[in-house]
Amino acid sequence: DVLDPERLIQCPLVKHHRIRARRFPYHLVKCKESNPEIAKKLATCPFNARHLVPRADLSDHIMKCNDKAFMEQDVVSRCCEPPQEQLNNGSTWQAPPCDEDWETELLEGSESTFVW
Repeated sequence: DVLDPERLIQCPLVKHHRIRARRFPYHLVKCKESNPEIAKKLATCPFNARHLVPRADLSDHIMKCNDKAFMEQDVVSRCCEPPQEQLNNGSTWQAPPCDEDWETELLEGSESTFVW
C-alpha cells in the first residue's frame, strides 16, 4: 500500500538507508546535511520534495512523475471553482471589541501572590 506510513523507503542519498515513510521527510533533511557532496548532485522534483533525482535526469523525471497528475488536477479544479467572494455569501461578522487593558492592570499591580 502506497499510503502505509510504516512501509520502508530507500534513501536517494545513501542507498543502504531504509526509512519508514512517516519519517522520510525528516530523514531527507538530516541526510542532506550529513552528505552535502551527494546532495549537490541531486535535484528536487517540483511536484514532490521527497523525489530527489540526479540533476541530469530531472527533466525526464518531471515528464513521468506521478505527482504531476495530482498537481494538474488541482490546478484544473481550482480553475472551475467559483471565486472566493461568492463563497463568503456576504457575511459581515466582526470580532467584538476587547475590554482587556494589560498596561493598566500592570500599573495597578496586584498585591495577591500567585499560588500554584
